[in-house]
Amino acid sequence: MLPLADTFQRKFYYLRLSITDVCNFRCTYCLPDGYKPNKERSAFLSVEEISRVAKAFGELGTSKIRLTGGEPSMRRDFTEIITAIHDQPAIKQIAMTTNGYRLAKEAANWRMAGLTSVNVSLDSLDARQFQQITGQNKFQEVMAGIDACFDAGFPTVKINVVLMKHLTQQLPTFLAWIKHRSIQLRFIELMETGEGSHYFNQHHLSGEQIRGQLLAMGWQRRASEPEAGPAQIFSHPDYQGEIGLIMPYDKHFCESCNRLRVSAIGQLHLCLFGENGITLRDLLQSDTQQTALQERIRINLIEKKQTHFLHQGMTGLARNLSYIGG
Repeated sequence: MLPLADTFQRKFYYLRLSITDVCNFRCTYCLPDGYKPNKERSAFLSVEEISRVAKAFGELGTSKIRLTGGEPSMRRDFTEIITAIHDQPAIKQIAMTTNGYRLAKEAANWRMAGLTSVNVSLDSLDARQFQQITGQNKFQEVMAGIDACFDAGFPTVKINVVLMKHLTQQLPTFLAWIKHRSIQLRFIELMETGEGSHYFNQHHLSGEQIRGQLLAMGWQRRASEPEAGPAQIFSHPDYQGEIGLIMPYDKHFCESCNRLRVSAIGQLHLCLFGENGITLRDLLQSDTQQTALQERIRINLIEKKQTHFLHQGMTGLARNLSYIGG
């Protein structure tokens, strides 16, 4: 079967699959008031439904699935979910994005279940500032979890750092941290959401500023793999680690889009900031529905826009970044 492609000839090898919108952190840019359950929403996808999603996308050319949330490890069946996706032969990479609070205890188990890479959200290397941003006094636990990933055999760990104005002062500290460790720092531009306009205007820092600093220090951009995410990757001969820049406000950001999203309740989202989700869940109830499921995915991909409209302040249905696994 031909791989998924849209009308702009972009091919989609990468699925971001949210498995919960529950999170135990209260990050100031995402869930400043903490997670609040929505009693009107459907239950989260079951392991069986997740397995059918993975199979359908795998047969349509997807080779990488990233498990997101909320915090994906809040699910008690998280290890089962990894195993179910690992059982799909077309899926070669299973990644997760996590706040890191369970990594120290579970990294080895998750690697054995089939997890191939880990992204840890860590917005400061200062324990006090970490607590101010996340609302949790878990800095040491997260740092221990990063060490546990290396001990478990993950060759590298990616660290997600949301670009905010305070980061310019901490950049030297972050660079020193990765000089002798196989860590890829991923600086992600703060994105405006429906609930976060004031915070965005107060704290947003353009990735162009960081890119200019890196180039001036001798960092050089390298090519990315086809199934890689949107990061521009930079390396330096004096550093074991790397740096990635994710800049959704860059005018070329959407040209190489290779990823789709499925929410924790089975909605297909063609863009993080799209207006509507496409229901898949009614076709996740039986293995006999795979052909119909794949056809629905294919047909709706025609509606994917050439670009997002963040520059016009249009944030779609993304009330906050946990809503559809930002």
